[in-house]
Amino acid sequence: MKKRLAGAVAGALVALALALPAVAALKTGATAPDFTAAASLAGKHFTFSLGEALKKGPVVVYFYPSAFTGGCDLEAHTFATQKDKFDAAGATIIGVSADSIERLDAFSADPKYCAGKFPVASDADGKVAASYDLETVAAKPGMKDVRGVEIDHVFIPRTTFVIAGDGKIVAALSSETDHLRPDQHVEKSLAIVQRMQAAKAP
Repeated sequence: MKKRLAGAVAGALVALALALPAVAALKTGATAPDFTAAASLAGKHFTFSLGEALKKGPVVVYFYPSAFTGGCDLEAHTFATQKDKFDAAGATIIGVSADSIERLDAFSADPKYCAGKFPVASDADGKVAASYDLETVAAKPGMKDVRGVEIDHVFIPRTTFVIAGDGKIVAALSSETDHLRPDQHVEKSLAIVQRMQAAKAP
């Protein structure tokens, strides 16, 4: 019974995420807005800087609606299992949501999700999302995540930006406009950074 209930809750959250408003996110060729944000890696706090990360190579910035919800959990798990391939391509991964840093501490460390493999950043006031032209939507009162914890933050549409080392957006992937499953964001962004790496080879 509990499993069926959890599945129903996760399904409802996925449906909500898919119902988020389609927005005109920043397009390929645009300069990615620089940002710093409180982030968590394996439950430990640090300040993530896009500018600093870009000095090392391309960055995959993926926005998602909420930690501990069906599609977002799948997406985080898939990024975690593919992390070594992103590393091989010289790419940094950063997840961004409006979750509090406390929620992200648990999410980033959970072996079922981020598994301590990559960081997730808190955009609690939605300013980073807004800078990327992403419109947030409020959670319904009383809505809970898969753990039964009430969700008290806004949702950011599932959108992934692949940003080259020069700060230019080379791909913008949207679940709303491109009809991508959460795991497809991982597959497609990985393929893009692998092509970028191959293009640099002598």
